[in-house]
Amino acid sequence: MYGLHAINALLERSPERILEIWLAQPRDDARVRELKRTAEIAGSHVHAASVDALVKLVGDVNHQGAVAAIRPLKPWDENDLAQALERVADDALLLVLDGVTDPHNLGACLRSAAAAGVDAVITPKDRSAGVDGVVRKVAAGAADFVPLASVTNLARTLDAL
Repeated sequence: MYGLHAINALLERSPERILEIWLAQPRDDARVRELKRTAEIAGSHVHAASVDALVKLVGDVNHQGAVAAIRPLKPWDENDLAQALERVADDALLLVLDGVTDPHNLGACLRSAAAAGVDAVITPKDRSAGVDGVVRKVAAGAADFVPLASVTNLARTLDAL
């Protein structure tokens, strides 16, 4: 995971999922100091790293000087989705995405879904963007909190729901 907002969001909600954090040196602005302070309070290991070292970890992306190794969420399938929806007290609010192949668009959809209080996002397994570093960064942390179910057959899943 990379990006200041995405890492901060995970630190605030599930700090136990962060294994390590690397912060670019010599960057030392208020946002980086706040991230470092939050990480240290949460008990996360924070390391100084060169920008080149961060590029080796995540590639040539806009990591904003912050990279984290995390325990990812378990991906959901049709069974996980059905079990989770049984526990929803009211009518579930679902976001169904078909044909979203651009990770930037998936990240924006997940960010909007989190803001709207969506219970789960459903995508087809094939021909859809998967959750990666780009999705996590664009989603500003939502990719690690909004359940995403990748289903084999979207139409059959919707019929079953």
